[in-house]
Amino acid sequence: MYTRTTDSEKENRWKQLHGKQKIQYVWDYYKLPIAVCLILLYLMGSMVYGHFTRKDIVLYTGLVNGSAGEPLAAELSRGFLNSIDAGTSRTDLRLYTGLYFTDDPDDPNREYAYASRVKILASIDGEQLDVLLMNREAFDLFSQNGYLYNLDALLRELDAETAAQWTPYLVTSTVLQENDTDDTQADWPSVSESAAETCSMGLKMSQKGLFKNAGFDGDVYLGVIKNTPRMDMVIEYINYLYSEK
Repeated sequence: MYTRTTDSEKENRWKQLHGKQKIQYVWDYYKLPIAVCLILLYLMGSMVYGHFTRKDIVLYTGLVNGSAGEPLAAELSRGFLNSIDAGTSRTDLRLYTGLYFTDDPDDPNREYAYASRVKILASIDGEQLDVLLMNREAFDLFSQNGYLYNLDALLRELDAETAAQWTPYLVTSTVLQENDTDDTQADWPSVSESAAETCSMGLKMSQKGLFKNAGFDGDVYLGVIKNTPRMDMVIEYINYLYSEK
């Protein structure tokens, strides 16, 4: 038969315990409420910590078919933040590295290229990619498939000084017109001459500024993602890349 322990019996039992016995007693009787409280405290602490340490991402940038050593990566991220006096304690620039793109079906890294493409397109869909720095192959692929902003249109919206600085470095590429995509192609549609036009879809970055002496084997091209919601920051970033150190 179950007998309920009274408060006075608990009090007498407590008085008889010493040291570790009291700790064991409390744990035996109250371990469930204690565990619940600890979990709630952990969750509340995590939320508070996340709130005060969360950084605002001012720009999302990706390096495609190229790599940057630590000094250059720092210039591409923290250097830019410092140039606009954003600091690095509450703001950040997200730099995606290790991305690889190719349209060659015989490329030995085809599977890796596919994984990179999935990551990039997901980032574009989520508006978490603003600028791509890449080689000519990747630049043409993104241009042909309509992911890049037409810089001819952008230059008309810029001030005269900025437009004059960018114009010598404009690079044209073939752009697939809307509604002419071949749906039978799962990844990249083919481009026919009748379904395409040539526009200024990027900038060559290798001749001036940060990339001039970076040691890349070939030219580096910059493309602006068409659906970027951070165009003002993109313009600041391009001007920073072109600035002479």
